[in-house]
Amino acid sequence: MQAIKELIPDFAKDVRINFSSITGDLGAPGLSQTQAHGVLLSAALQLGFDQLSKEIANADTLNEQEVLGVKAAVAIMGMNNIYYRTMHLMSDKEVKSLPAKLRMNVIGSPPNEKINFEIYSLAVSVLSGCGMCINAHVNELKKAGLGNEGVQSIIRIASVVNSAFISTRL
Repeated sequence: MQAIKELIPDFAKDVRINFSSITGDLGAPGLSQTQAHGVLLSAALQLGFDQLSKEIANADTLNEQEVLGVKAAVAIMGMNNIYYRTMHLMSDKEVKSLPAKLRMNVIGSPPNEKINFEIYSLAVSVLSGCGMCINAHVNELKKAGLGNEGVQSIIRIASVVNSAFISTRL
């Protein structure tokens, strides 16, 4: 992660420090190392932060099934976040009451552990700003036993990755 840290300019020193914090050993309370790296990859893929995606791939901390789970979460949330955010914001109750008619079987049967899939889905939903999806994933994670610190870590990692990505482009 040092290479990514070095891409963050001096004017964004706080972002660089926060990036070091989230990628350090104690940077993700409530999450396993696999889950934290999966959140990093989810956020990087969602944002198109290719340097970070490659760095995580080279770190070899995620197995093939976990990477597939990350990609599946990013892909399905790309659809769901737009659809459900729009439904949430729309005032037309008749349109909102119509069935979604969207296939999303992967949510019920992901290629990786269900809790990890929900974690990665939450990270993407945070970046997309879909309140409906955020609440749904937080509820599922809490039912699965993830505590408040874990939820906060997901949000913090996604936020810092977003800021790091923006900072590297300025």
